[in-house]
Amino acid sequence: MRILLVEDSPALAKAIIIALKKNGYAVDHTPDGEEGLFLAQENNYDAAVFDIMLPTIDGLEILRRLRADGSQLKILMLTAKDTIQDRVNGLAEGADDYLIKPFALEELLARIAVMCRRAYDQAQSVITIGLLKIDTQAKRASYQDQELNLRTREYNLLEYLALRKDSVVSRVEIEEHIYDELVAPMSNVVDAAIYSLRKSLASCGQDAPLIETRRGQGYLLKS
Repeated sequence: MRILLVEDSPALAKAIIIALKKNGYAVDHTPDGEEGLFLAQENNYDAAVFDIMLPTIDGLEILRRLRADGSQLKILMLTAKDTIQDRVNGLAEGADDYLIKPFALEELLARIAVMCRRAYDQAQSVITIGLLKIDTQAKRASYQDQELNLRTREYNLLEYLALRKDSVVSRVEIEEHIYDELVAPMSNVVDAAIYSLRKSLASCGQDAPLIETRRGQGYLLKS
């Protein structure tokens, strides 16, 4: 999953980025409100975290403009203001969630995970597809009750395909949602991850292809 973080505190932004990346998220960060709005409009993120107090334009204004444009991006607002009215105002403008500083990183991660699932109409933290189980909270997957030994990129790919099950997902979509802006467009990271993922599934007894390649279109995980 790919997250946009708009936070102007260097220390807090660094802590959040480290925590997100440690949990397998791709992260784009900016401390500037105008740039945050531009990134949100130009890229396909699974969720975003906006601080309210930002340079140029504040987080609430980013939220207003995105919702006015019809954006359905899942957005969590961060604020140092602990008043009910501030929270009500943010939610009324279209925020999906709210977190008051200071907060525990574990709580932020849990709320982001929920928003990402909601973005794909997935209510439960465990996705079950036949003999395949994916725990989106623990970031683990198993097949026939055997845990799959997956690298972070392989797990992220499997989770995204599972959230999009029965839909053909293009290589571009995969790159946009599970890799950050540092991944080169012509790199073979997706092909390599698909190969490793199929190999891991086969080692757990998966025989019929679970992940299909649709030539010229992308990949399909069948339910």
